[in-house]
Amino acid sequence: MSSVTTGQRTISLSGLRLNARLGILDFEREAAQPIQVDAELNMGVQPLLPASDDIAQVLDYRLARNAIIDTCTAGHTDLLERLTGVLVQNLMALPGVLGVRVKIAKLEIFDDCEVAIRVETGQW
Repeated sequence: MSSVTTGQRTISLSGLRLNARLGILDFEREAAQPIQVDAELNMGVQPLLPASDDIAQVLDYRLARNAIIDTCTAGHTDLLERLTGVLVQNLMALPGVLGVRVKIAKLEIFDDCEVAIRVETGQW
């Protein structure tokens, strides 16, 4: 059996799709549009085995998912950069989070590509 007892823990939420009221164009102000959110949360060095099999021993990733959904659907935001920044701040406020990487993609703004903003902050 290995003597390794700790490791770097990262929580990853990938491909979360939802509709957000986002953008400066007239049609973006009229209706929500589909976005995709990818997020990574650096939880730092953690025991490989939590002290018990109790959710209180770790960050419940439902909190991160709910923060993403709540932030992205809270109301209209003109700039994708602003929405990404607010989301990063909200995720950094979760217990034990040392760093956050977030990518938000507008999936249907152009016919030939998606547009995305990626922000990284904190410890990595």
